Amino acid sequence: MSKIAFTNVNIFDGSGEDTFLGEVLIEGNRIIDVTRTPGKVNTEGATRVIDGRGRFLMPGMTEAHTHFSWNDQPSLAAIQFMPPEEHILWCMRVAKRYLDMGWTSAIGAAAAKPRLDVVLRNAILAGEYPGPRYLAGSQEITTIGALGDNTLPHMPFDELSFGSVCSGPEEIRRSARTFIKYGVDHLKINLSGEYIAGLPAEMSPFSEEEVAMLSQEAKRYGKRMAAHARSSESVKQCVRHGIEMVYHASFADEEALDMLEANKDKHFVAPGIGWLIRTCYNASEFGITPAVAEAMGYKRELEIASESLRKMHKRGIRILPGGDYGFAWMPHGTNANDLQYFVDYIGMTPAEALRAATKLGGQIMMKPDELGQLKPGFLADIVLVDGDPLKDLALLLDPAKVQLVMKDGVIHKDCATPVPAEAALHLPGADRPLQEEGVKEAIAAGVN
Repeated sequence: MSKIAFTNVNIFDGSGEDTFLGEVLIEGNRIIDVTRTPGKVNTEGATRVIDGRGRFLMPGMTEAHTHFSWNDQPSLAAIQFMPPEEHILWCMRVAKRYLDMGWTSAIGAAAAKPRLDVVLRNAILAGEYPGPRYLAGSQEITTIGALGDNTLPHMPFDELSFGSVCSGPEEIRRSARTFIKYGVDHLKINLSGEYIAGLPAEMSPFSEEEVAMLSQEAKRYGKRMAAHARSSESVKQCVRHGIEMVYHASFADEEALDMLEANKDKHFVAPGIGWLIRTCYNASEFGITPAVAEAMGYKRELEIASESLRKMHKRGIRILPGGDYGFAWMPHGTNANDLQYFVDYIGMTPAEALRAATKLGGQIMMKPDELGQLKPGFLADIVLVDGDPLKDLALLLDPAKVQLVMKDGVIHKDCATPVPAEAALHLPGADRPLQEEGVKEAIAAGVN
């Protein structure tokens, strides 16, 4: 059994406490000791002692709204045109990219094809390919004419749709049972619209009976649920039917916020705010200028979402990073942009943003006493950073600064070796968002 010690490290343990200079000892896949006094950890018999030289040691991060099958292209259509054989290879490469950047856990927020998430999860679990701890989602369960139904009148439902198109409770039941047969960890349903698909974000296309059927089948088989839920009504449907993972929640009104707060031990919100910001201000090269984004509705949604999320944060509702990375203007691997966005748009401190990615990540992964903190007994998912992310969260966007990544006690990326040339290449969109002058200040002034 391996025994690895980190000495002389500045420790952010994920608990909410201040950082401290200390040492961490790992045996096998568990943390067995964390000390606040340098030189006190027992390194006898250690297979490796890593001198951190004062660098920043933190828990591995969790991406709470992951689409590994989104293929860094400018459109939704491009996702479905990729053949399944190439698509699973793409997912495997992207999973490694996440792990390289310190994302040691991830929640699948829907796969573009029925079994992509399941096959990827199983390959990672079997050690066939490196990637984060992964909980596999279904395709997006949708209804006729809603988000995920890309068909034209002369086409069968499954020809071009990246969702499973259903109508009525019995079709929902069949779709749910099919994905459960495939082995998903949770079911995803699209309870609202999306502007880029030509659908109002405030629409709520599913009947109460259809959502109830999904919930009934999920509970029957012990599966969790996630929902694309931008509209206020869709957020309320999530609470009424016990849908644990609420994605977006941009237009949550006071009633929806009250419902979430009353059930905040049951729900997680992964707003995907990066999608709103980068679509508003970073997609001009791909035809979505700020003026186009405003005409689509995204600027208004960003302003309303920022206010709603600030209220959620003040009410203690759990908000986690992640959401819709994998488009050309927000490619996979730049997910840590969310952390700065949480500070700028939601009012979190940098420490709160990191805690959302670590401690709360352990909770959404259903391992609150094993993941997301540097504590004795916890699983050894650990990231070593050159520099202090609490002073500059952009460090977590730089492959050269994320110097060591350990998952389950095994070092995946090693600070002792040079960064591979391909990892050091600039990731498009990794820079801080280029925004119109005064946008963040105006939003903050309007919601404080």
